[in-house]
Amino acid sequence: ENIPLLPGSPRRLSPRAVVRGGQGPKHGQQCLQVPGPPAQGLQGSVPQGSSQASGGGSPPNSSVINNYLEASEPVSSEARVSRMHFHDNHRKVDYVLAYHYRKRGAHPGHGSPGHSLAIVSNGETGKDPQAGAPGDIELGPLDALEEERKEQREEFEHNLMEAGLELEKDLESKSQGSVFVRIHAPWQVLAREAEFLKIKVPTKKKMYEIKSQGSIAKTFNKILHKLSAPLKPRVPEHSNSRMKNLSYPFSREKMYLYDIRDKDTFFDNATRSRIVHEILKRTTCSRANNTMGINSLIANNIYEAAYPLHDGEYDSPGDDMNDRKLLYQEWARYGVFYKFQPIDLIRKYFGEKIGLYFAWLGLYTSFLIPSSVIGIIVFLYGCATIEEDIPSKEMCDRQNAFTMCPLCDTSCDYWNLSSACGTARASHLFDNPATVVFSIFMALWATMFLENWKRLQMRLGYFWDLTGIEEEEERAQEHSRPEYETKVREKMLKESNKSVVQKLGTSGTEAEDEDDEDKLTWKDRFPGYLMNFASILFMIALTFSIVFGVIVYRITTAAALSLNKATRSNVRVTVTATAVIINLVVILILDEIYGAVAKWLTKIEVPKTEQTFEERLILKAFLLKFVNAYSPIFYVAFFKGRFVGRPGSYVYVFDGYRMEECAPGGCLMELCIQLSIIMLGKQLIQNNIFEIGVPKLKKLFRKLKDETEPEEADSAHSKHPEQWDLDYSLEPYTGLTPEYMEMIIQFGFVTLFVASFPLAPVFALLNNVIEVRLDAKKFVTELRRPDAVRTKDIGIWFDILSGIGKFSVIINAFVIAVTSDFIPRLVYQYSYSHNGTLHGFVNHTLSFFNVSQLKEGTQPENSQFEQEVQFCRFKDYREPPWAPNPYEFSKQYWAVLSARLAFVIIFQNLVMFLSVLVDWMIPDIPTDISDQIKREKSLFVDFFLKEEHEKLKLTEEPAQRSQSSGHRSRRGPAASPAPSGRSQLGSSASSGSQHTSV
Repeated sequence: ENIPLLPGSPRRLSPRAVVRGGQGPKHGQQCLQVPGPPAQGLQGSVPQGSSQASGGGSPPNSSVINNYLEASEPVSSEARVSRMHFHDNHRKVDYVLAYHYRKRGAHPGHGSPGHSLAIVSNGETGKDPQAGAPGDIELGPLDALEEERKEQREEFEHNLMEAGLELEKDLESKSQGSVFVRIHAPWQVLAREAEFLKIKVPTKKKMYEIKSQGSIAKTFNKILHKLSAPLKPRVPEHSNSRMKNLSYPFSREKMYLYDIRDKDTFFDNATRSRIVHEILKRTTCSRANNTMGINSLIANNIYEAAYPLHDGEYDSPGDDMNDRKLLYQEWARYGVFYKFQPIDLIRKYFGEKIGLYFAWLGLYTSFLIPSSVIGIIVFLYGCATIEEDIPSKEMCDRQNAFTMCPLCDTSCDYWNLSSACGTARASHLFDNPATVVFSIFMALWATMFLENWKRLQMRLGYFWDLTGIEEEEERAQEHSRPEYETKVREKMLKESNKSVVQKLGTSGTEAEDEDDEDKLTWKDRFPGYLMNFASILFMIALTFSIVFGVIVYRITTAAALSLNKATRSNVRVTVTATAVIINLVVILILDEIYGAVAKWLTKIEVPKTEQTFEERLILKAFLLKFVNAYSPIFYVAFFKGRFVGRPGSYVYVFDGYRMEECAPGGCLMELCIQLSIIMLGKQLIQNNIFEIGVPKLKKLFRKLKDETEPEEADSAHSKHPEQWDLDYSLEPYTGLTPEYMEMIIQFGFVTLFVASFPLAPVFALLNNVIEVRLDAKKFVTELRRPDAVRTKDIGIWFDILSGIGKFSVIINAFVIAVTSDFIPRLVYQYSYSHNGTLHGFVNHTLSFFNVSQLKEGTQPENSQFEQEVQFCRFKDYREPPWAPNPYEFSKQYWAVLSARLAFVIIFQNLVMFLSVLVDWMIPDIPTDISDQIKREKSLFVDFFLKEEHEKLKLTEEPAQRSQSSGHRSRRGPAASPAPSGRSQLGSSASSGSQHTSV
């Protein structure tokens, strides 16, 4: 019997007491079904046989599974006040579970009208003897799996209701489709979980931030505030008077400490969804092998997705404002690229983990501004002094007539050094004394950036109440990954299959075996570790082999182009440009492959927790992508031109192909070209085009797919989709690892080889201005809302940044000492120059070779050189042919080598010392924050004493009044009217004090 709900009479329902089909109520009316005797098990709301009902006359949203129905007239979809609430327009949707269902026989070729084929239990198809009987459908394998998932979902949802959550979902009225389970956490659950999770909430006491006491500092802050006013986003958190509440972990026994004006809004949406997510993670499901948590159920395809809702639409017309719309207008648009980021609002909406990422990205981008300015100055210095550079002048002077040895065998002729004038002049732009100063500056810049990030991290941690969340991180370690649980279950199943005799024989170690059964030991993980080690070595070897393949391409192409007179003049430019493009394409392809391989290798290891999984994945992906991105650059910087040999004794590859040499001006110019093209190409193609284009293509594909699929939903629903429908169509959030990895690789380009490319910070800055808004737009408009995760730092990424910063000092020292001509010029100027200048430096670096000693068959054929050549020159420090030890390394060679090694040692130690000095001079905790923390402790004590005193007064006053009223009542009947009035006062006082206790 169906009983309509009466207005104003909320009922608490069990999951079984729900209308699920048959003769449903009238359109738009919610009804209760009077349950019969309780059925055994958690099979749903109706007997098994009636589960095939398709809804009858009940529309999809007229009946809901809801354990707390407000008894009011349901509102139509068009008249909904908010699309973030249950259909009663009162309870907020804090979380959504989504799954795809299929009614029995709904899959193709099974149970469809007009077909007599049925899938038999063994999976084969055959004639169904009773195909014509309505409602009598044989249970196929897909149906059995769907029924099992359905039972697991019903049990899990029942357990959620047992935990105090309130659920709502629509009827499964179609043959198949998606169902959304909306979850609401009532105040009792929020208060209980907030106390369990020790969530810090604001108290009644407000506290101002400590300001600078000095008048000069105050004046400077005022001027800075006025100048930066146009750059600040128009959000409430960036108001002029920055106030901070005293926060205290939530406690139901100390409710009087908190300013609870409205229980529905006391906890913000991110906190509410975080509380529900914690319940979802620890709720078990016995039908799914005692699986714990929603993540395991999603991994087993019982649910498709679980996500909190966005705060409405970001592009909705009208003046109604929500946090998502505010973030879009003030943060996630390219038109506001010049504004600061609303970090506090980002943290409030997305949680601390994502807030810290954007705070780090913003600090990194702002720190690129001074390094870009200095880099431009260094580049302009090179441009300004190019006419004064004596070595390039000597190389361009045709009167010197340095006759150089052939660049290849047979087909190459002798050539004049003055023909390489352009390369020499271009080299000076990046190979000048200013680059040494810039390298030292960038090493200190990296140290200052990391120190300032530690300070900003401490400041944010204080204002965001992230102190003391170690227990929360330890609690996160308790939740095992679904893959780990499955592996442990398989291990326990194998152990349980042992015979009784084997168990009796190992009775002495039975206790130890039982301890090892419920966890994976190093023996269980050893095959995974072995596979990881072998695979990583193979991937690194693959990268090196590809680099070697490009080297072979350069050598063979240069030899082939030298045979043709038309292409002979542009050999070096053509080979360099095409080789760098090939390197870039290979890097982009391998980056995607290595990301997938790193994830697969980490899964093989079967880490226990998500945090361990993430850290191991980051380390593997960073190692592979680091080698992939930088190995071509390392080759040009440190190996190219080092193993060439000399005329008459060249080093050959594949018989007849000489190892390639550096350009006459040195390898630094080619290193600059290599670095700039790879860096710009990665940023332009991988970071921007892929990030913008791929999501747009996915969105277009989903739209086309939705248009081609038959529409079963009603037109009203398609015109007014709910917020959970809109969010379900967005891309799932997969973590911050790709964003961090992209920036870390860029940080390596900026710091590691900055001596060869001072403009690297400029291009990084331009990229990051776009990157901040690109990531912001992705998070606000294209991704489902992530779960709010609390964390106190950026984790392992800081260690990687610190390692790159230290490694960059060594790399830049070797680039200056080995790749550039800075050290040879210094040695010549102070040891070999007659007048203390660089005049004669080029002649000093070129050795002589007697052309008659060239190997047979390698001499230039049909030489067109204008004069008879007896000696040719080549770049090296070797004895001349008329010396006692011809072609041996000269004294100058050893002098330059020792000077190079001495420079590396001095440069490295000097920069390391300055870095440590900067680290020591800049305290990790800002002074105002440390003062504020000390002040906060005393304010806490005063505030607690005051509130306890007021609570004590509230509880003592009714008792005193009741005693005095009782004393007066004994005086006689004349005093009888007074107690009644005073008892009312006492009751009102007690009722006023009741709100302070639970």
